[in-house]
Amino acid sequence: MRHGKKFNHLGRKSTHRKSMLANMATSLILHKRITTTLAKAKALRTYVEPLITRSKEDTTHSRRVVFSYLESKEAVTELFREVSTKVAERPGGYTRILKLGQRLGDNAEMAIIELVDFNTNLLETKETAKAKTTRRSRRGGTAKKAEEETVDKAEAPKAKKTTAKKAAAPAEPAKEKEPEPESVQEPEVIAEAEEPAADQPEAEEETKA
Repeated sequence: MRHGKKFNHLGRKSTHRKSMLANMATSLILHKRITTTLAKAKALRTYVEPLITRSKEDTTHSRRVVFSYLESKEAVTELFREVSTKVAERPGGYTRILKLGQRLGDNAEMAIIELVDFNTNLLETKETAKAKTTRRSRRGGTAKKAEEETVDKAEAPKAKKTTAKKAAAPAEPAKEKEPEPESVQEPEVIAEAEEPAADQPEAEEETKA
């Protein structure tokens, strides 16, 4: 019976369970992401996060304590060199569990467990989202209207001053238009039509007589 036992036995004896979690923790530290069942991922999270917290103090004692759990020199060196520097400012919550759905064979719930600070794609998207986010609300138009009203109020006295100056200035006398010069029409020259040449033979006859 499991009265008073609040952790998941995962259907294994204690030695088998500890060795399995140690292997999974080693794989998670070395590869930064592993795929497993949801129950194992939740059990691994409670197993590995205290070790990551221990790695923030790089001392011989803390290295020996972590080695007693992981039993892998490569995982201990990776944890104290790479992971601890990335996690130094984080006050917990070093892992993330993402559900994948059911497995085809036995319909077990699958999940991905990963170290939060090593998912570069997600971190880049968050940074770009922060840079691009602008405050949008349904009342955005009221702020613009208020700004326009303040600008109009500030420009109104200036406009009044300019109109007052124009009214105070003496009106200039209107210039009389100069009469346009009339176009001089040239007299039409009417050419007199020459008399027909039929009279010439009559004059010749008179001279002969």
